Amino acid sequence: MSKYGRLASFTAAGRKRFGLVNDRGLVDLSGRTAGQWRDLQHAVCEGSLQELVERAAGLDADFALDEVRFDIPLAAPGKIICVGVNYPDRNEEYKDNQAAPTNPSLFIRLPGSFTGHQQPLMRPPESHQLDYEGELALVIGRPGRRIAEVDALDHIAAMTVCNEGTIRDWVRHAKFNVTQGKNFDASGAMGPWIVPYVEESQIADVALATRVNGETRQSDRTGRMIFSFRRLINYISTFTTLQPGDVIVTGTPTGAGARFDPPIWLEPGDVVEVEVEGIGLLRNTVADEVA
Repeated sequence: MSKYGRLASFTAAGRKRFGLVNDRGLVDLSGRTAGQWRDLQHAVCEGSLQELVERAAGLDADFALDEVRFDIPLAAPGKIICVGVNYPDRNEEYKDNQAAPTNPSLFIRLPGSFTGHQQPLMRPPESHQLDYEGELALVIGRPGRRIAEVDALDHIAAMTVCNEGTIRDWVRHAKFNVTQGKNFDASGAMGPWIVPYVEESQIADVALATRVNGETRQSDRTGRMIFSFRRLINYISTFTTLQPGDVIVTGTPTGAGARFDPPIWLEPGDVVEVEVEGIGLLRNTVADEVA
């Protein structure tokens, strides 16, 4: 169990809830806080994650993990900003230009493009080129514009795990953007929970791995990122005000299915696991979307 606490959004007994994951199951905090917080997103905006962890300490679990449906931790982030090509080996995949980029490549995802832990990633009928991308995601806790790198980590509320699933041929439908292929409903996943940010060692150089049916496909460490967490927050906040509850998905290592020869796309029945050291393991199956 994480010493920093693990806070999850989930559905149980027909109602959306939030609470703490401990070694016995899930403590339902939504029923113990007298309406003080509507959901985890509200708690992030109020700067109350540590208070939630402390309130749940020592309490018995209300639900076993297999009794609940995990939802994405924050139901409606104001912004989900994703970073492309942020690991050296990933950059080298672009044979036409292997020089390290000067600035981060960015794109936006919508909340509906993600599903929760243990829920199926949906392969749409329009394309079978569903791919995986394991990443660490930051949840912003303090607002800021033009945030200095030296202050950047003070704006983090929590971290979570992300599978930034992609429909590969749809990212090439237009000349200048990848929006379409990155936003099919439930093509990616986020969770299982958020871990409150306390100290830099939680993210500074942690292992990240993606496995498909038990086979490791991606493996790297955040200490090797081209653009550090500090730089990403600094750069993004230059053009947009970061607000509590915004999410920054920080980039994926080499090893996605598109880079195999021939490519290996996800198929119904596959099991994809993304694990970030000290944060958690996000697990999803794959299913065909019914149009």
